[in-house]
Amino acid sequence: MNEYSLGYRIHIDFIPLFLVFILCSCGLVLLYSASGQNIDLVYSQMIKLLIALLCMILMAQVPPANLDRLSLSLYIFGIILLLFVIIFGDIGKGAQRWLDLKIIRFQPSELMKIAVPIIISSYLSSRFLPPKFLRILIACIIIATPVFLIAQQPDLGTALLVAVAGFSVIFIAGISWRFLLSIFILSALSVPMLWHFMREYQKQRVLTFFNPE
Repeated sequence: MNEYSLGYRIHIDFIPLFLVFILCSCGLVLLYSASGQNIDLVYSQMIKLLIALLCMILMAQVPPANLDRLSLSLYIFGIILLLFVIIFGDIGKGAQRWLDLKIIRFQPSELMKIAVPIIISSYLSSRFLPPKFLRILIACIIIATPVFLIAQQPDLGTALLVAVAGFSVIFIAGISWRFLLSIFILSALSVPMLWHFMREYQKQRVLTFFNPE
């Protein structure tokens, strides 16, 4: 990236941002269709996307070294909040996912979407890359802890997103294709066990995804 370009100065790569813009646009079209052409709902979602864009630009200005120093504290703070959800969480629509702070209702699992990739990046970058088996195993445990707590709420969708965010960092760190294939095979073998522990509405969502009719 040219050091005199706008993207370089604000620390934003416009190519991935353009791809995100396309995905968001497709999402708005689908929302418009699924909501019975409710344009007010689309406008509301667009405002949220603009706020998210502003937050992304602001976060991009934070030096990576600062994020590295905050990674462990942010991760531990998120784990503590997830434990609070299990003990004191506010129940809504059959799920215990929220902390009621009186002023706002806060969903700690959203914090882990940021905290997990940051802590994995910090952990793996502290040694030579690509990471060895033991470090990958420890990284998997770091990822699995919040994923398990989120799945207990239950919130399988967010748990999977957090897992993907964490494992994406491991993949980018340069693990071998052989190890990646082993993870894929183990994941495939664990599907029957996962299906057994899934709730009925979660099973129905999976079946609807493969057979919308």
